[in-house]
Amino acid sequence: MKKKVLILSGGISKERLISLDTGLQVAKELKKNGYQVKISEPDNNLKKNIQNFKPGVIFNALHGQFGEDGYIQTIIEKFNIPYTHSGVISSSIAMDKEISKKIFINNKINTPKFFTYEFGLKKLDLIKKIDQKLKFPVVVKPLNEGSSVNVFICNKKNIIRIINSLKIYKKIMIEEFIGGREIQVAIMGNKKLGAIELVPKRKFYDYKAKYNSNAKTQHLIPVKLSKKELQNVLNIAFKAHKVIGCKGVTRSDFKYYNKKFYLLEINTQPGMTKLSLVPEIAFHKGISFIKLIEWILKDASKKR
Repeated sequence: MKKKVLILSGGISKERLISLDTGLQVAKELKKNGYQVKISEPDNNLKKNIQNFKPGVIFNALHGQFGEDGYIQTIIEKFNIPYTHSGVISSSIAMDKEISKKIFINNKINTPKFFTYEFGLKKLDLIKKIDQKLKFPVVVKPLNEGSSVNVFICNKKNIIRIINSLKIYKKIMIEEFIGGREIQVAIMGNKKLGAIELVPKRKFYDYKAKYNSNAKTQHLIPVKLSKKELQNVLNIAFKAHKVIGCKGVTRSDFKYYNKKFYLLEINTQPGMTKLSLVPEIAFHKGISFIKLIEWILKDASKKR
């Protein structure tokens, strides 16, 4: 008998709409294949929904803050029910770009140079520091957002204006800008699932490029890399997956420039929408959407 599946989606992060889309598409596919499914927001009704529905497994379709940063995972663990994707600590580490990048560096994984900025440092001193440590242009981003929310490529003329617009965050990251190709790699447990290349029409693979079908980002699969290059980037993604302590499916985002791969970040809860990359990579490898979801659910059960 198939287990009841409670899907957590929505939430309060800036990625709420993406989460709702992921939740709906996963629910639709499961229902079509004979599963009993209930969708729940991670709100005050969550405890009641779990107690009344009595799920055998929880599919965490939340994205962004509260959903993939270890917070909701801590709450779910109190119910002693298997849940999908990574656990509390690995989710928290992967979501924090500063901590995860330090772990990459300590494990000799190539990543763009960076430093963090806390609001208060004089702006002229900041520009001087960028000139000395990174050079312009640079990438400015929050430490704990996903889906390229509030990520900007900045030059000397616009950096002060953009940083001022990010005062809602106490601390941000200023990172070396790496040009080149956008390569994404999916890991599925102990399997190096595959890679896909993105050719955005926009400056880079930002929020609109990811979720707006009109942005016309090209998805290239198989990726035009030599066997050695492909194996290299798969190995790096797998290493990152392991050193962070991730479970289930992850997607690692790379830039490939001057014959070097630069790991930007690792995503512990990749999207499962029509424009999402992990399902596309899986499909190319002969794994249907339902088989991917069922593997994720089965993997959740293995954790306890």
